[in-house]
Amino acid sequence: MKKITDERLVLQNFKNIRIAFIIQTIGILGILGYDLVTSGLDEMRKNPLWTVFIITAVVSAYLSMSISADHEDNKINPRKSLIISLVILILITTIVGFFVSLTQGFSLINGVIVGVILFICGLIPIIYIYYLRKKRQDKDSE
Repeated sequence: MKKITDERLVLQNFKNIRIAFIIQTIGILGILGYDLVTSGLDEMRKNPLWTVFIITAVVSAYLSMSISADHEDNKINPRKSLIISLVILILITTIVGFFVSLTQGFSLINGVIVGVILFICGLIPIIYIYYLRKKRQDKDSE
């Protein structure tokens, strides 16, 4: 199979892939929605399609972050953006952890665990976007 070199055909190929991805995602959501309605949330999450959907969503989000980082203005200071993001993340995780610890049936330890898990899950994309911005800034300064 020959590699496509015509830019119009490459663009059309990307559009076709995007349409196929959308149809696939709608199908997966339909199957998961059917499982949710007929079997409940626990059975839906046991379905292997749930794992496929979550992994696809995470990969898609990270790919979108790399594109959006390249599309941003060069005036954004990566270090300042990192600090602001970390402060907001710490604030959100503290509030959520506090409210979880106040919920009946949960202890302070549960609130701390939920807060730490949310912090780690939020920290990974923040560091990744910082890395992308820093890399682009270093490339632009050369």
